[in-house]
Amino acid sequence: MNVIKVNNEEQLQDAFAIRKKVFVEEQQVPIELEIDEYEQEATHFVVYEEDNSPVGAGRFRVLDHSGKVERICVLPTYRGTGAGKRMMNAIEDYAKSLKLPSLKLNAQITAIPFYEKLGYDVISEEFMDAGIPHKTMKKTITVPTTSV
Repeated sequence: MNVIKVNNEEQLQDAFAIRKKVFVEEQQVPIELEIDEYEQEATHFVVYEEDNSPVGAGRFRVLDHSGKVERICVLPTYRGTGAGKRMMNAIEDYAKSLKLPSLKLNAQITAIPFYEKLGYDVISEEFMDAGIPHKTMKKTITVPTTSV
């Protein structure tokens, strides 16, 4: 599997296709909530299988001097294969390259154990988003320093 930072329209459409399959079709999130006004300002990521078929997607934005990880999803048949972890590592590396001190995300309750294994801590009470219970999570990241 390979994670790429989206840099063309075809890759962006791959990201949208995965998100539509997972969030809209599987989880019944209305399309107008899934594809939103932040798509153009976000940095998108796609996980590709060896045959170049997209199997996971996510996006990243900078908010209040912190990274906001959003729309993380993996096709059902690829869950548990490391695809999600690879994507999260790529996003974290990207955030480090921007010298951001922390990452936040709104995790579906069922995904909290996945994010905890990656070093995220719950920092909010439960809330509903698109009819699905979530909690906000945060991770402090170590930004590499350049030695002189």
